[in-house]
Amino acid sequence: MNYRHSFHAGNFADLVKHALLLWLLERRQAAGPVTVLDTHAGAGIYDLTGDAVRSREAEAGIERLMAAAERPPRIEALAREVASLNPHGGVRLYPGSPVLVARRLRAEDRYLGFELNPPVLDLLVEALEPFAQADARAGDGYDQARAAARRAPAPLVLIDPPFEQADDYMRAADVAAAIVRADPKAVVAVWTPLKDLETFDAFLRRLAEAGAKGALVAEARLRPLTNPMKMNGCAMVVLNPPPGSEAAAREICGWVAGTLGDDGARAEVWTT
Repeated sequence: MNYRHSFHAGNFADLVKHALLLWLLERRQAAGPVTVLDTHAGAGIYDLTGDAVRSREAEAGIERLMAAAERPPRIEALAREVASLNPHGGVRLYPGSPVLVARRLRAEDRYLGFELNPPVLDLLVEALEPFAQADARAGDGYDQARAAARRAPAPLVLIDPPFEQADDYMRAADVAAAIVRADPKAVVAVWTPLKDLETFDAFLRRLAEAGAKGALVAEARLRPLTNPMKMNGCAMVVLNPPPGSEAAAREICGWVAGTLGDDGARAEVWTT
């Protein structure tokens, strides 16, 4: 695949995804041991002085977050993680979901991330080396996570594909629904870009047709969804959302849209 997340690391969509992921992990840990499954793990950690300089997306995302004078608690949680990776100040390193989760694991918790791209897998293995409870595996994350979920009671699953392949929306919906059908206690969070409503609505219909009811949809729209060639916003769709998810999503999406968005930006949080 041609997609390289190093160009996009630390952008507004990462902030939504990672702030909500940290909150979901905290909630699951409060209930007992947790296994986190990550279908498209990526490199684990990103140097924002590399590819990200060219896109300037981190400049408009995590750099603005870290410079903000006021941050609500669930945004502050992400800021603390980023600050701890940059002890000398600034924002040179940005953690992907593997490192964010691995740094929060207790002895009884586990993280398993899947990556299909061999060079990126090598980076992921290196990034997770300090964390005994975290592991990286090669392979198709959709199939691997679905199989791993059957062996991990009540997992927390992040489905976060690049949406570069034509069937990514379909496979993400089908795998998410299959996991919660097999384990009603599983929590599955699917990240998607928001380019146009037709594509996103088709994804939600696919989820419903696959049997996933009552999902929490958290949208952060930075601009109107009028140009399908641009990522105008992003969404996290959470199946089996734990109590408090709606309030957490409103705080996160509201801050990102309100602080980083253009005129007309808005957050929407609702249940299917």
